[in-house]
Amino acid sequence: MQRYQTMPSSTQIASWLLQINAIQLRPQQPFTWASGIQSPIYCDNRIILSYPEIRKGVTAAFVKMAKQFPSFEVVAGVATAGIPHGTLLANELSLPFIYVRDKAKSHGQQNQIEGRLEYGQHVLVIEDLISTGGSSLKAVEAIRKAGGHVVGVLAIFSYGFEKAHQLFEKANCSFTTLTNYDTLLEVAIDSHYISETEQITLQNWRKSPEVWQPSF
Repeated sequence: MQRYQTMPSSTQIASWLLQINAIQLRPQQPFTWASGIQSPIYCDNRIILSYPEIRKGVTAAFVKMAKQFPSFEVVAGVATAGIPHGTLLANELSLPFIYVRDKAKSHGQQNQIEGRLEYGQHVLVIEDLISTGGSSLKAVEAIRKAGGHVVGVLAIFSYGFEKAHQLFEKANCSFTTLTNYDTLLEVAIDSHYISETEQITLQNWRKSPEVWQPSF
């Protein structure tokens, strides 16, 4: 892996995500999420994997940010999008890797956690995206049930929903991200990706995504 002299900043990572369309902003033609929510933003961080230099930069940022957490012995990826990024981080740190399914398999050994997790081991959970935090916290719960101690969750991007902060606090689990929604909007404005009017629309969506409707 190319060694970066300095960790890519939150701003740099947000710029990369827009550059490769891992994140798309469409205030005038919103996306529809599986939940039915109308959203002016769509995030697919799996696209990072197709860009080697950006992939290296994101992995370097993960390595640096991981040092902010208490000591851990295992890296866990949240299936499915957290698996490749977690694997890359575990490889850089020379640590064991596991991944956590949304639910246990209905066949075979009926595992929810794949890989070897020893009782009492400390685990850092890797996710690609935090929206409400539901999928991340399901993984945290599964690891805890299996006897692991979760030191926290580290993700690439967060929408910054208040609900996510509340759920993580309730679960007594810390989390941080390489970049976030506010930084993304700043980059999008500076690069003329969106207008100031569209920025306001995007900010309003984040406040009440369940009831938001495009105003154009």
